[in-house]
Parts: sequence; C-alpha cells; structure tokens
Amino acid sequence: MKSGPIILIEDDIDDQKIMEEALGELNVDNRLIWFPNCKAAMHYLQTTEDQPFIIFCDVNLPVQTGIEFKKEIDEDPVLRRKSIPFVFYSTSVDQWVINEAYTNLTIQGFFKKHHNFEEIKNIIRLILDYWKACKHPNTF
Repeated sequence: MKSGPIILIEDDIDDQKIMEEALGELNVDNRLIWFPNCKAAMHYLQTTEDQPFIIFCDVNLPVQTGIEFKKEIDEDPVLRRKSIPFVFYSTSVDQWVINEAYTNLTIQGFFKKHHNFEEIKNIIRLILDYWKACKHPNTF
C-alpha cells in the first residue's frame, strides 16, 4: 500500500475506534491520523510535508461541515495540486448532500457508514484497494 498516512476527520470517537480496528484487521500499515474537526485537519494539511494516501471525512462535523471543508481544499492551489483522494464516509447520506458533493466538489467517493463491522471492513478494503491500484498525480 502507498505509504502516506490515512486521514480521518470524524467527531465520533466510537467511529474513530472502529476505523482503527478495521484498518488493523485489514493489516493496513499506513498510519491513521485522526482529527475531530475540519479546522485541525486543514491546519495539518497546510503545514505537513506528508503526502497523505487518502482522506476519509464525515459530512456532519462541529465548527465546519465536511462539504465546507472540501470546498476549502478545492480553493487552495497547493492542496489541489497534492491530489489527495477524498472520500466522504458518513451516516448522513441524503440526496442534496450527495448532489452537492459530486457536482460542486472534487470528491472521489461517497459511502454510507454501516453498522455491521464486516460490512465496514469490506467498504474500507474496497476503497483502499482501489486507491492503491489507481494512477493519479501523486503516484508518480
């Protein structure tokens, strides 16, 4: 797997623990960096020299929504050039949010959180396997 960290922006500590457990069971070596809000994640993205492998972001977050956060990334020329795959991973899935994400933002996926741990692992495996094999600007 590509070596950059996996970024998780999630305000629910239980969902963060589930992601950690799923990545562990999937034998993913990438470091997981968790942020409870978008402002902290943006500070990291703007100051790190790391090339994150992927960003998993919830939609409904305190301080700033995932939609607002992704707009901010899209408007930052340095972060756009980094071409970090960005996936919404949320319990809140409604048609307006999906339309907004795909028509006004540069996202690479929108997935609903499942309650069954095996389904969660399968979705995460699918996403990570895809991005491991995919060619995009930061793979060269």
